[in-house]
Formats: sequence, C-alpha cells, structure tokens
Amino acid sequence: MSEGQHPDPGGWVAHVPVTLFTIVMGLCGFTLALRAGEAALGLGHLISGAAHLLSMVVFAAVSVLYVAKGLRHPGAVVAEWQHPVKLAFFPAISIALVLMSVVMLDPAPGLARAMWLVAVPLQLVLTVSVFSGWISARSFQHGHLTPAWFIPAVGNVIVAIAGVPLGYVEISWFFTSVGLVFWIVMLVLVMNRLIFHDPLPVRLQPTLVILIAPPSVGFLAWVALVGGIDPFARVLLNGAYLFTLIVAVQLPRLLRLPFSLAFWALSFPMAGVTIASFTYADATGSAGHRIIGIGLLAVLCVIILALLFRTAQAVRNNEIFVPD
Repeated sequence: MSEGQHPDPGGWVAHVPVTLFTIVMGLCGFTLALRAGEAALGLGHLISGAAHLLSMVVFAAVSVLYVAKGLRHPGAVVAEWQHPVKLAFFPAISIALVLMSVVMLDPAPGLARAMWLVAVPLQLVLTVSVFSGWISARSFQHGHLTPAWFIPAVGNVIVAIAGVPLGYVEISWFFTSVGLVFWIVMLVLVMNRLIFHDPLPVRLQPTLVILIAPPSVGFLAWVALVGGIDPFARVLLNGAYLFTLIVAVQLPRLLRLPFSLAFWALSFPMAGVTIASFTYADATGSAGHRIIGIGLLAVLCVIILALLFRTAQAVRNNEIFVPD
C-alpha cells in the first residue's frame, strides 16, 4: 500500500499480525534492562517507570487489536496458524503476558501472580500445539526454518524468572527444562539451515538476533532456580556473549535492509543479554560485567528509540496492517 493510501475501514483488522506481540516482548525487556541499569548506577526509576507505562499501553493495544481480529476475521487467524513461518510467533502472545508478570513483580505482586497464572497454562498449550504442528502430517521445507522457531523454547524459560519469586519452583523447573532441551535441538537445526541452505528471506534476516535470546534468558532462569552463579550459568552467559558478537558482525548488513516488524527481533534479545550482564555483575561484584551491561544498555536504548520511530513512521504511512 503506497504512502497516503488509507486501509479498508472494514478489513485492515484482518491484517493485524501476531508478530505485533514481539513489540511487547521488546518493551518489557527494555523496562527490565532499564531497572537493572538504574540499580547498577544508583539511579531512581523514572526512566524505567516511563518504559513500564509504555509497555502496558502497547500490550493493551496489541491485545485488543488481535482479539478484534480473532472475533471479526477468525479465518485470518487460522491462516496465520497454518503459515509455516508465522506459526512460531503464536507463543509470543503468552510470552508477552509472562514478561508483563515479571515487570509487575515489584510494583504489583498480586497482579503479577494473576498474570503469571493465566500466562503459564497458555504457554504450555501454545508450546504443545506449535510443536505438534511441526511434527504433524504436513511437511515443512528447510526454507521455513528461521531463528523465530526459538520463540516457543524461549518462552518456556522465561516462566521461571517470575515463577521462582512467586513460589512456583517445581513448575519453573519444568518449563526451564523444556526450554533448554528444545533450545539445543533448535540450535542444531537453525545452524544447519543457516550454514548449508539458502540465506534467510530479506524480511526475516533481522530474526538472526534471536540467537542471543535463549542463552541470555536461560542464564536468568537458571540463576533464579539455583540461587546463584554456577559453572552452567557461566556457560550460558558466555554463550550469549558469543552470539552477541556474531550478530554484531552482521548488524551493519542488517541495518541496510528495508524496515519491517521483524526488526523488533533486535530488542528482546539485546535486553536479555543486558539484564544477564547486570545480574552477573551484581552476584559476583564483577566491575567488567557491569561495564558490559552499561554498554549494552546504551546500545539497547538506541535500538528501542530507532524502532519506535520507524514503527511510528510505518503506521503513519499505512505500511503495517497490509497483506503480506
């Protein structure tokens, strides 16, 4: 749809993509990263408070839009579910709600518990459904596999970050175990696809950054579960740093690509490795990791501001809610 052209008033809701929930994931991660940075620098919570408010507003707006799509255009939701690439994004719905519960832990623990208790069963249902879809009778081609397939695994690991403080330790162990096991499986598959097959489609190349998320969030979940830093936690954190370096080498090429919602894939993984750095620094007193965290937070701030600006431009130019 060209600039200045208005969407069909009766039909644009049908084109609201499930990938919008990755924006909520990114903003929640940004809020938590800001809190960690403010704590490390001895600052107040003014900036993270503003990010928290923005996260809630965007979460509410995205949820209303997608519910409206489900009610008015259920066939469009079914089409997304049957799409070999978009299928992996459906757990972003429950992940966004789990992350909102993490964000709410300090200011509103009662609300955080309610959100978590709704999000976790939904996460289990979506995880089982997506994995069942992957191994069902329909066939997938190697070109359908992208780093976005990590999303169902990452969501399971996030459960423990709020689950442990809320007292649901065994449930948290279950979801973390599922997430880490499937991360290893998916890592092998995705690396095989990236190395030995055709390059990712242009619109999906920003999803390469998702490689950073599983070890970063896995580190946070593991530390919450075991109560401190152990050798496996160090393996996860340093694995996250390796993937961050790999992505950093690819970043100049990625930034030359046309903007799409896939660029929001940059936000949550960067937030994850930032929070992990501050968590390690706080647990061990490592000044080096605190400096790394501050540097990553600065990069994350630039990324979020750029994404918000480009997304606002795309909405203004009617470039978001259009057919693929």
